[in-house]
Amino acid sequence: MHVALLRTPAVQDHVALAEIELCGELMIAASAADGERLSPDRIDEVLNVTAERAPRPAALLPSCQV
Repeated sequence: MHVALLRTPAVQDHVALAEIELCGELMIAASAADGERLSPDRIDEVLNVTAERAPRPAALLPSCQV
């Protein structure tokens, strides 16, 4: 019995590979962190984010009942 092998080049999704790499960086940072969670500032540092964040819409902010 002869089975034909497919000889197609491997397709790489560069965006997916970059996301996997960033996820790995976050896991490494989380495993080295003292607390349970990484702060948003630490996440930005690990992901090399330098842009300022846009203010959150009031609908997404926690409401304070007085």
